[in-house]
Amino acid sequence: MKNIGFCITGSFCTFEKLIPEIKKIVELGYNVVPIFSYSVQDTDTRFYLAKDFYNDIKEVTGNEPVLTIPGAEPIGPKKSMDLIIIAPCTGNTLAKLANAITDTPVLMAAKAHLRNNRPVLVALSTNDGLSANAKNIGELMNRKNIFFVPFSQDNHVAKINSLVAHFDLMIEAMEGAFEGRQIQPVIRGK
Repeated sequence: MKNIGFCITGSFCTFEKLIPEIKKIVELGYNVVPIFSYSVQDTDTRFYLAKDFYNDIKEVTGNEPVLTIPGAEPIGPKKSMDLIIIAPCTGNTLAKLANAITDTPVLMAAKAHLRNNRPVLVALSTNDGLSANAKNIGELMNRKNIFFVPFSQDNHVAKINSLVAHFDLMIEAMEGAFEGRQIQPVIRGK
């Protein structure tokens, strides 16, 4: 059985799309270990209360979420994960990943995992993907062992710089990442 570290950051509006995809991954027989950013642990929003989201993810995966940097760090030395998925990956997390900043459990998990030349799959959800964060997307696309779930503009009229992953392509992208392959096309229509 393969182990997947499923890192969740604070693009709260995507959580409803995320849970069914995690269920599908679990149903395929993967052991999914959730890893939460600090904002996911602590922030109540109109989309989810933090404690309810914690309980729902724990129920879906059967695993306690990793909540600390020291809890995520052993992923590297133990080589405990076969894949790290960051979904949703906010612009903040994207920028830090591109610039080797490790200040959350999610970023520590990714850093620890990458040191073993293992794949990280990024599912974007950012309001500045076509502006300030475009350079970080480009940086990560050129980096070894980083793969993307295909994405498109979220709302090209009201939020012209916003990008969001096609979460329904996560399993296909995951299988590609296991093979060291970026599924194409990366940029898709809605």
